Amino acid sequence: MAEEPATFRMSSDKDKLPPRPELFDFHGVSMTHYFTDNWENIQNFQARPDDILIATYPKAGTTWVSYILDLLYFGRTERQTSIPIFERVPFLEIFVPNMPSGKDLADKLPTSPRLIKTHFPVQFVPKSFWEQNCRVIYVGRNAKDNMVSYFHFDRMNMVQPAPGDWSDYIHRCMEGNMAFGSWYDHVNDWWKKKQTYPKIHYMLFEDMVEDTRREIDKLCSFLGLSHSDEDKKRVTTGVHFDNMKKDDMANYSTIEVMDFKISPFMRKGKVGDWKNHFTVAQSEKFDEDYKKKMTDLTLQFRTEI
Repeated sequence: MAEEPATFRMSSDKDKLPPRPELFDFHGVSMTHYFTDNWENIQNFQARPDDILIATYPKAGTTWVSYILDLLYFGRTERQTSIPIFERVPFLEIFVPNMPSGKDLADKLPTSPRLIKTHFPVQFVPKSFWEQNCRVIYVGRNAKDNMVSYFHFDRMNMVQPAPGDWSDYIHRCMEGNMAFGSWYDHVNDWWKKKQTYPKIHYMLFEDMVEDTRREIDKLCSFLGLSHSDEDKKRVTTGVHFDNMKKDDMANYSTIEVMDFKISPFMRKGKVGDWKNHFTVAQSEKFDEDYKKKMTDLTLQFRTEI
C-alpha cells in the first residue's frame, strides 16, 4: 500500500512560521542552522549503492533535474500527481521545525533508486555516498543568473536569510556570504571532485535550456538507461518550464514558508535575465571579481545563449 505523503503545511497561523535565520560560519562555509542542526545525523546517513545524489548550488536547476530523473526512472504515475517533488526527491540536509526532516524523508523513500538532493559543498557530503560509489548529478549555472534567481528566492522563502537590497546582495555574493557559501568554491570544488571521482555527471543549466533533449540523452547515457525516443520526448515535454511552473506537485506552492505573493518559486528559467538586474557598473565590477576567482579555464559558463 502506498504511503501517505508527508505534509509540508504548517499551521494556518502565519505567526507560527519559523523565523528567518542568520548566517554563520560553519567549518569555513557560510550556513544557516536549518541546514546544520541535523549535522551529525546527516553525516551518518547510510547511502545505498544505487542511490543517485543530485547536487547543486541553490537555484541552479535542482528541481528541473530532479523532475527529469524522477520521470526517467519512474515514469508518469500517480506519484507525480499526488506527491510533491520535494517528497519524491528529498532535500537531505533541511531541518526546519514542524516539517519532516530531509533525512527522515530520504530514509523512508520506497523507491529504488532513491533520488536525493543536496546543496552541500562537496566537502560536506556524507562519506557513505563515496564509499557506496553512488552516482552524482551536479548542475552548475552561470554566476550572474544564479545570483538573480537566488535573490528572488531569498525574498520569498521565509527560512532563508533576508536578502536586503540588490546592490548589497551582489556584494554578499562576491564575498560568499550566502547560505551554502561561495558560488565560486561550490562550482569549482565539485568540478575538481569530478576529476578524481568518475561517477559525477557535471551538467550546465545553460546547456539544458539550449537543448533539453540533448542533455536528457547524455543523462541516460551516464545512468545506463535505454529509453525509446518516444519516452524521451514525453520526458522533455513534461519538464518544460511552463508545464512545471503550473504543476502544484513541482512548483513548491504547497509549502507555507514560501510566499508566492512576493515571487514564484519558479520564476523565469531563462538564460540572461541578469541583464534586467545588473547595472553596467555592477556587471563590470562582478566580471572583474569573477576573473580573479574562476582561474580554472576548463570550467566555462555562458551568460547568454
